[in-house]
Amino acid sequence: MYLSGFGNELASEDPRCPGSLPEGQNNPQVCPYGLYAEQLSGSAFTCPRPTNKRSWLYRIIPSVKHKPFTKASCGDLTENWNEVEPDPNQLRWLPFAIPKSTEKKVDFVAGLHTVCGAGDAKSRNGIGIHVYTCNTSMVDSCFNNSDGDFLIVPQQGEILITTEFGKMMVEPNEICVIQQGMRFSVDVFGETRGYILEVYGAHFELPDLGPIGANGLANPRDFLCPVAWYEDRKVSTGYTVINKYQGKLFACQQDFSPFNVVAWHGNYTPYKYNLKNFMVINCVAFDHADPSIFTVLTAKSTRPGVAIADFVIFPPRWGVADHTFRPPYYHRNCMSEFMGLIKGHYEAKEEGFQPGGASLHSIMTPHGPDADCFEKNSTAELSPERVAEGTMAFMFESSFSMAVTKWGLQTCQKLDKSYYQCWEPLRSHFNPNWKPSTHLNLLLLPIL
Repeated sequence: MYLSGFGNELASEDPRCPGSLPEGQNNPQVCPYGLYAEQLSGSAFTCPRPTNKRSWLYRIIPSVKHKPFTKASCGDLTENWNEVEPDPNQLRWLPFAIPKSTEKKVDFVAGLHTVCGAGDAKSRNGIGIHVYTCNTSMVDSCFNNSDGDFLIVPQQGEILITTEFGKMMVEPNEICVIQQGMRFSVDVFGETRGYILEVYGAHFELPDLGPIGANGLANPRDFLCPVAWYEDRKVSTGYTVINKYQGKLFACQQDFSPFNVVAWHGNYTPYKYNLKNFMVINCVAFDHADPSIFTVLTAKSTRPGVAIADFVIFPPRWGVADHTFRPPYYHRNCMSEFMGLIKGHYEAKEEGFQPGGASLHSIMTPHGPDADCFEKNSTAELSPERVAEGTMAFMFESSFSMAVTKWGLQTCQKLDKSYYQCWEPLRSHFNPNWKPSTHLNLLLLPIL
């Protein structure tokens, strides 16, 4: 069960404990049912009211009760952006390998691999892009990210995420956001893979709509938050809390489940969203609109109109533009573009870019349709057509110049070194003797 609305002030209590939310105040001398009151702040106390994020949790034992944190293995999770030399080439990865459960049990945290990123968690400014590949559920352990927010994009296999606020089932073609500091555990049901966009220092929000008006793109009511659920469970063998802090992992032990929140209220929660609910805006006359019209969520920087990161999708839609090359145009960009494919075939590269793989086109690195796509769409008879049917590609776009990790370039062994060859067959169509057609002359005559 879920509550709906993006960034709303919500309240929930486990039905097993009716009246567990205090009435009229946040921090009574004695909470109902003998619970502890604990505030989780996602913004400074003095932030303007529209950006002030916090929730009150009413829990059986407060989260402060734990043994000291000690360093834990980071595996392939890193914030070291200087492991290898920069690479400005167009990069594409084949589907990232999922470990076989018969060979090695790997849970969500152990299966985190950093592909690229930039910035610094200490200064609270930057991003990290990761993939997760796992085959087993987390047992008596949870994870929380003190550095920033996780936007999780499942690609293969549904994941059941238990949080302090309740449970969320997230399937491929859905996304979820676990905001900074929220503890969660992940159950999987087989070989599982997905992508993660991590942002430091900002929270995701809905993009401004401008002239679009009051409705469109991702509608606020389609975002879902979990309802309160708790377990009062002692763990005599020890429960492990794993904390990502300043780019490193630390672990501590406690003897109880952290999912002991009986009731909560506030506007700082985890949430999920089904991408099929996106209300697509597209060109209905001519030319190819910029992909910003497909922005689901944005994490804004301090520069107006410039994002730390945007989450953009390329959903099924109608293509109707006249006199237009309809696929994405050739492009050099002052932003970095990391793309992934959840299912189907991406319209600009129907071969080579596979579900579970990825590509990175760095700042000012040229990119665009492959040769086959250009030839096909330059001569196609234009009529209304469905585009990207059965497909869902997405993009993490960032103003940061991202560095690729050693794991991304070497260790994963999935880098497609033949990627550049998809553009090699492009040939010149230049004709110095070309003349405007009679049809075009007639169109221009009123202007002249």
